[in-house]
Amino acid sequence: MYVLTDAIEFPPVTYADSDGLLALGGDLSTDRLLEAYNHGIFPWYSDDQPILWFSPDPRMVLFPLKLKVSKSMRQLIRKNRFEVTFNKDFESVIESCAMIKRPEQEDTWITSDMKNAYKKLHELGYAISVEVWEDSTLVGGLYGIFLEDKKVFCGESMFSKVSNASKYGFITLVEWLKQKEVRLVDCQVYTDHLASLGAVEISRDEFIEYLK
Repeated sequence: MYVLTDAIEFPPVTYADSDGLLALGGDLSTDRLLEAYNHGIFPWYSDDQPILWFSPDPRMVLFPLKLKVSKSMRQLIRKNRFEVTFNKDFESVIESCAMIKRPEQEDTWITSDMKNAYKKLHELGYAISVEVWEDSTLVGGLYGIFLEDKKVFCGESMFSKVSNASKYGFITLVEWLKQKEVRLVDCQVYTDHLASLGAVEISRDEFIEYLK
């Protein structure tokens, strides 16, 4: 296992094990996080663990032009079922993502240190949030890192308190990213939810090419 030092650098992603685990240790400084995302690496760990860094192979991604919108979702969008905003309440979005119960997880990986680190990235303009509102109540949303110079958006987490809220927000985000000529949305690992929206798995090598 590769152990990080104080230097802001990572080993080659080919060093990752079969689960995608690449390294441990280091910190969540802005410089280190940006170095990680620019090389296809992200932190994912629990409070009782050291910081763990991953670069899985294959990689789940969405090509914005391949976004799938179901007939039922199209109807909701036409009816303006929800109001969607960007960067209006980043803190509430990340807090909600941390609190939401997920079947595959016993506890949250969005630790207090993670929240503080991503809030700082948001203040610097790297992390963006999408808020989904129903009658002025926050009912869904997501956040991620926008590598605008590479035309890549790295999704981190989403939450939904009412049916279809997070999906509605994600679709709105992808349509916005299309206008920014974003080539790829990084979804990290496979889920049925993401696959239903058109996300697919590609090799890590192919994913890394988009970051060069």
